[in-house]
Amino acid sequence: MPIPTVTRVLVADDHEIVRKGLKLVLSAEPDLDVVAEAADGEEAVRRSLQEDVDLAILDISMPRKTGADDDIVTACRAAMRGEPFLYPSAVHALIRDVITRADERREELELLTPRELEVLKLIAEGHSSKEIATTLVLSIKTVESHRANILSKLGMRDRVDLTRYAIRRGLIEP
Repeated sequence: MPIPTVTRVLVADDHEIVRKGLKLVLSAEPDLDVVAEAADGEEAVRRSLQEDVDLAILDISMPRKTGADDDIVTACRAAMRGEPFLYPSAVHALIRDVITRADERREELELLTPRELEVLKLIAEGHSSKEIATTLVLSIKTVESHRANILSKLGMRDRVDLTRYAIRRGLIEP
């Protein structure tokens, strides 16, 4: 879709002062025109169907910094180019989330011994207890014991759960 010369914007926020402020900031730009406002989601949908709208700004809360006007204009233009726009604070929050999830994943994997990880990988690859026993030079009873321990530690029920877990954790390829 080509970018229109003037982007027609819908502003939806339950705070009138926010809507009016955004309209004032956006309307000052030659390539942005606020053509509709809405106080809630239902009205936003109705107005977007009634008006010819290119871009909708919904329930936006501006960060407390002096460059907020520039940020909203930059965000509108980025959205119309199909590009993402994230405030630095949002980027930091995303990075913290990724790090936290990686730590949780590492903690989960640390629950299992190296031998249990080997058994888990082979179970997830579809090997039978006998095949796993032969591969790892263990008794079938030891393999079954490892399987029971893995299921217990991870709070899972069966081979299907273990296979999903192994795929999610990158132990095997789907």
